Amino acid sequence: MMPRPFARRRLLASSLLLALLAGCGAENEELQDWMDRQRREVKPNVTPLSPPKKFEAQPYTSSQAVDPFSNQKLTVALKQEARQPNSMLAAELNRRKEPLEAYPLDSMVMVGSVAKQAQPFALLRVDNLLYQVKPGDHLGQNYGRITKITETQIELREIVQDAAGEWIERPATLQLQEKAR
Repeated sequence: MMPRPFARRRLLASSLLLALLAGCGAENEELQDWMDRQRREVKPNVTPLSPPKKFEAQPYTSSQAVDPFSNQKLTVALKQEARQPNSMLAAELNRRKEPLEAYPLDSMVMVGSVAKQAQPFALLRVDNLLYQVKPGDHLGQNYGRITKITETQIELREIVQDAAGEWIERPATLQLQEKAR
């Protein structure tokens, strides 16, 4: 059997709990009344959606045309450009490619410069191999040709297409990269 003081405490605690719950019920009823009033007073104004437009399928008629992104089309355009007189690209397409033209400029690192018989040379590291280049050599994938070598950089000109598709010359540089320690 339970001792009497414990039973009294239990009875007191349960009666307090019932009193609190009864008080909450009154607030809940008041809140419910307020919500009902708000629902009656507020009238939503929703404009109806317009009906969807009818989809009309269009037949694809260019399936037999040349793909605008094909390599064949690009090759034809480059050859036509090269046949034009005074074309910057003509001389580039008709010469033999140099080994460093297979790599993009951002994969090359200038690691030094030297001068032999007053002729400046730069040292480039590409794929962990060291190359020696001089003005007039070609490098990069955009028909780059070295125009000047200083102690701290290589200046070159590239031939690229602009937004209109015209071939233009663009200057580029490779800076000397000092090894971080």
